[in-house]
Amino acid sequence: MQLIGIILAFIVGVEHLGICFLEMFAKPEMQAKAFDMDSNFLKQKPAQISMANQGIYNGMLGLLIILTWFIFPMHYLVMVWQLLLGFIVVVAIFGGFTATKKIFIVQMLPALIALICISL
Repeated sequence: MQLIGIILAFIVGVEHLGICFLEMFAKPEMQAKAFDMDSNFLKQKPAQISMANQGIYNGMLGLLIILTWFIFPMHYLVMVWQLLLGFIVVVAIFGGFTATKKIFIVQMLPALIALICISL
């Protein structure tokens, strides 16, 4: 079960790197489709700055999840991943209620399943 958790944790890390690139570098039309937002809103400079700011946070979470594999021994790795995946679950719950319901499936569910699997 823990092997599945490790694989899922890596998938969550890669997913957050992908979200980072979407939020920081994608065209407003692509961002609007991915995040269920109005493309006219996303074409505004303050919205682009806000998306890039969110993107850097998602990128750092993804990078941390992946890099900790190479830094920490397994005992500490599990604790760090529990913390990071727990953060993602909490933030995704907030995002699911405030932004788009897709976040519950796309971000929260994989992180929650990974968290459960590595905790067993």
